[in-house]
Amino acid sequence: MHEYYLAPYASSSEQSRGRKHHEPYKDDRPAFERDRDRVIHCAAFRRLEYKTQVFVNHEGDYYRTRLTHSLEVAQIARGIARKLRLNEDLVEALALAHDLGHTPFGHTGEQVLNRLMKNYGGFEHNQQSLRIVELLEHRYPDFDGLNLSWETREGIIKHSSDYDKAASGAIAPYAPGERATLEGQLIDLADEIAYNNHDIDDGLKAGYIRLADLSEVELWQRTFCKVGNRFPQLDEKRQILQTISYLIGDLIHDLVFTTLTNIETQGITSLAEVRAQPCNLVSFSSEMLELNRQLKKFLYRRLYRHSKVERMRVKAERFLTLLFENYLEHPTLLPERHQARFERFGTERVICDYIASMTDRYAQDEYKRLYEPFERA
Repeated sequence: MHEYYLAPYASSSEQSRGRKHHEPYKDDRPAFERDRDRVIHCAAFRRLEYKTQVFVNHEGDYYRTRLTHSLEVAQIARGIARKLRLNEDLVEALALAHDLGHTPFGHTGEQVLNRLMKNYGGFEHNQQSLRIVELLEHRYPDFDGLNLSWETREGIIKHSSDYDKAASGAIAPYAPGERATLEGQLIDLADEIAYNNHDIDDGLKAGYIRLADLSEVELWQRTFCKVGNRFPQLDEKRQILQTISYLIGDLIHDLVFTTLTNIETQGITSLAEVRAQPCNLVSFSSEMLELNRQLKKFLYRRLYRHSKVERMRVKAERFLTLLFENYLEHPTLLPERHQARFERFGTERVICDYIASMTDRYAQDEYKRLYEPFERA
């Protein structure tokens, strides 16, 4: 991507605040492109293939995982960045890295580990993502982590509106008093656009929500009718998929238009001015914000708290707790390479890192190995 294409308020690889460790490069890729490539090739990214989004992997091959979700976020985020003339390489790096720190079994795993680690610094998935790219990936000869650019690491720790509540001090090196780059800001909303819409698709496919249920959601219903009017002969399956596609397009259009209006209203002409703003410039319009809020409430009530999702949540909470307690009582159950980190990071944190890195499938298999008497160790 050529720098002359970028808007004056975009992030530039040439103006990056750099990396923690100096290293020789074998080619001349721009900084943020290199970051994106390092994320794609790291072990934590591959493990996302078998980590829960809403539906556990064994429930079917159709449903999104953390990996396919991350790819959808990257696609949406790059489309937004292109319209805003932002740095697409940085946007893609952030989109692909934003869920690296997620546990098995989605937010249930995060809540369990945060509870179990209450007296040892807690657990939060954005902080874990940063920990992965700074410490836990072991690929390079002279340093731990991926040695990503400062702006990429900043975008990871500032992901989500709650970043400024981080209790561990993880955000301290990343200018907590400054707004994130526009590239970092848009990831939050690209993430939301992706999961709201693909969770509708997955929920309908699973039969956990019905098409008739969605009639109470204004944003869905008016888009569904618009698609029906435009394609009156369309079968129901295709109308649903087209409605999701149109919804994504409408949300992106609203986001781009509102953000450009905010930039113009505030007279933003540089990245420094972006960072000095009291609130994020990337946003939905007030009308779309309310419509999207209605959709989120519907999904929370009808899908995320569905009885079958709840059953899996309760099971996951139980056996992740048992794994943690068993490892804490018998730390030598961990692989030797993890035991070697006890002195540096503390036993509890290493156990937490180990469990957080597990896929759903590995965690279930490990539970069987530890608790089922006829399962091979």
